[in-house]
Amino acid sequence: MRLITKFASAAAIFAMATGATQVLAQASSLSELLNMVESDAVAESDDYRERLQEFQDNASRQQQILDTTNTRITDQETLQQQLSDQFEANQIIIADKREILRDRRGDLNELFGTLQGVAGDFLSNFENSLISAQYTGRSEQLEVIIERAGSTIEQLDIADMERFWFFMHQELTESGRVVSYNGDVALPNGDTANRQIVRIGAFNAVSDGDYLSYNGDIGHLQVLPRQPTADILGAASGLQAAAPGSGFTRVGIDPTGGVGGQVLANLINFPTVEEQVRNNSGTIGFIIIGVGIVGILIGFFRLLMLTLTSVKVRSQLRSEKPSKNNPLGRVLLVAEANPAADTETLELKLGEAILQETPALESMLTLIKMIATIAPLGGLLGTVTGMIQVFQQITVYGAGDPTIMAGGISVALMTTVLGICVAIPTIFMHTVVKSRSDNIIHILEEQATGMIAEKAERQAGASA
Repeated sequence: MRLITKFASAAAIFAMATGATQVLAQASSLSELLNMVESDAVAESDDYRERLQEFQDNASRQQQILDTTNTRITDQETLQQQLSDQFEANQIIIADKREILRDRRGDLNELFGTLQGVAGDFLSNFENSLISAQYTGRSEQLEVIIERAGSTIEQLDIADMERFWFFMHQELTESGRVVSYNGDVALPNGDTANRQIVRIGAFNAVSDGDYLSYNGDIGHLQVLPRQPTADILGAASGLQAAAPGSGFTRVGIDPTGGVGGQVLANLINFPTVEEQVRNNSGTIGFIIIGVGIVGILIGFFRLLMLTLTSVKVRSQLRSEKPSKNNPLGRVLLVAEANPAADTETLELKLGEAILQETPALESMLTLIKMIATIAPLGGLLGTVTGMIQVFQQITVYGAGDPTIMAGGISVALMTTVLGICVAIPTIFMHTVVKSRSDNIIHILEEQATGMIAEKAERQAGASA
């Protein structure tokens, strides 16, 4: 710090010395130097007096501004007091006027109160009524009527009460009419289109064969994301295409249509069987479905093969010449290949031939039976797994909210249903295929026994 101070002092002395050197350079003698110093002193004195006068003038102006501001503050405080007194006086006058208004209204207060309550009840119906989609603005006007009925300043006039009466009768009258008009309809993709709309009272509205719903918050009709079945949609299209005065047209409506058909929306939004299976099967459920499909395909394949074999066997029964393209023909060829064999030997050879044909006839029957047995067990496994999930959710979240447990319960029940649905057709398929195989084997055994009996008779006749 001291070093900086010394440096600054040295710089100032150097500047003064430099200035003095410049003055000495300009002056040629001491007298000229003295005159120059005196002239500078006089000039500096004039500048000082000018700055002093300017400062005094500024001080005078600031004082004047301060005095003006103080005067305005005093005036504003006086005005504030006057306004406060006037406000209190007005409050007293308003209270007196309200009391006079209340006395003069008399029994009208009860009328307006009743009108306000009834209008409030109707307002909730108007906001989500299908009729409001055609006659817009009723809810806003009704809100104004309710506000005026409850106000202590504004008065309901006859026109307001008649307007409310008109709205009530309009709702009652339009609820029994089937009308067609053009309006904006929100499509499922988010676009809005101007369509012809057929309104069936206050129950349902259809457009281009689609059922519509109405929400007062949106302000216009919208196509239901999911529609009813094709027959109901066909009836709706028929109603829209029907000419006025053409008579009765059958169409499906929601009797709870006072809210735009919420029951219809809930029914069509109920998940289909495919959606329930897809959403609630889980891993075990899909395994059961896959195994069931494999079992049924194998069953149909074996049924087709045995049917073809049965046709060939029955054709062989009507033929006298054995053929190798069917089990019976191959068994008969064994008998023809051993004409000199005794009865016991022939019986053994025919039995061996039948045993060789049996595995091909009973092929995959065990697999079908195994699938029919495993499917219910897989359903039981899914049930146990789903219930374990339910109990884990109860442990974490408690049992207060059943929707939390719905997922595990759905998996538990769905896997059981899938296991039973797979077991029933596979058991039926196994029974049919087994019966067809047994019939063919029975024919082989019957023919083999017949040939042995015939040969035994011939040998007995030859011995006699």
